[in-house]
Amino acid sequence: MSETPAPPRPSAASGATTGDSLSGFLYALTAYLLWGFLPLYMKALAHIPPVEVIAHRVVWSLPIALAVLVWLGRTSDLTAALKSPRMLGMGAMTAALVSVNWGIYVWAIGSGHALDAALGYYINPLFSIFLGAVLLREKMGRTQMVAIALAVVAVGILTWEAGRLPVVALGLTLTWGFYAYLKRRLPIGPNQGFTLEVLILLLPALGYIGWLTATGTGHFLEGVAWDNALLLGCGIVTAVPLMIYANGAKRLTLSTIAIMQYIAPTMIFLTAVFVFGEPFSGVKLVAFGLIWAALVVYSAPMLAARVSRAG
Repeated sequence: MSETPAPPRPSAASGATTGDSLSGFLYALTAYLLWGFLPLYMKALAHIPPVEVIAHRVVWSLPIALAVLVWLGRTSDLTAALKSPRMLGMGAMTAALVSVNWGIYVWAIGSGHALDAALGYYINPLFSIFLGAVLLREKMGRTQMVAIALAVVAVGILTWEAGRLPVVALGLTLTWGFYAYLKRRLPIGPNQGFTLEVLILLLPALGYIGWLTATGTGHFLEGVAWDNALLLGCGIVTAVPLMIYANGAKRLTLSTIAIMQYIAPTMIFLTAVFVFGEPFSGVKLVAFGLIWAALVVYSAPMLAARVSRAG
């Protein structure tokens, strides 16, 4: 997850589709399923420090991202971005946010907080609405305000139970919410933007991996073939779902993507409870129940609008 991106805002300039296509649905479904299974992969890397995992996600994502741009014939967009100080500055901000988000996510999965990760991605669309109202002066409807209020109550209940804020969930929500907000303002396509981000992060990532190798504290090429394969595979599990999603998003309506985005956190939730065996108390059940109710309230108008158009 970056895991799971927020739905893009439709606009005439972006070429947003006015309807859904089967290919778009299959692309998006594939991406969300891959993100849903990602905790299983990251759990296998739990013995490796999160920062080292993030460095390898950056390094091995770059060849895939560049290959996709060459295949699409969009390398000129990336070249133009690299020559623009404004684009580099915006790219540096989104790169910083996504790297922090990745770090929180990897740590959460490896340390037994996958439920908190699921919560963070459930709350994310509601936070995006709030962010739009505060930063973009977008008007919130009554159902959206009710949904946000329910989410706030849920966070309050979890804070009361634990005696502290649910830092992991809120960290994922905040970093991805601001990442999505800035990403929408980055005037290049999602594939080019992702490639720009990993290019910006490449030198720090290579420097960190080099330092680990020099001090003998790294896990790559240290004789454990399984670790080598998992770290190399970080590029695939990072870049491929994002790029599949980018192809699906432009073939689907905003409402369809907004509803489909719940697939990944639901799979993370089920994996946390039934595969990882994380404790799920009665208080957490109440809190998650409020979040699910908030998402129903948030999604109901979009579903009603779709039914109305279909009729």
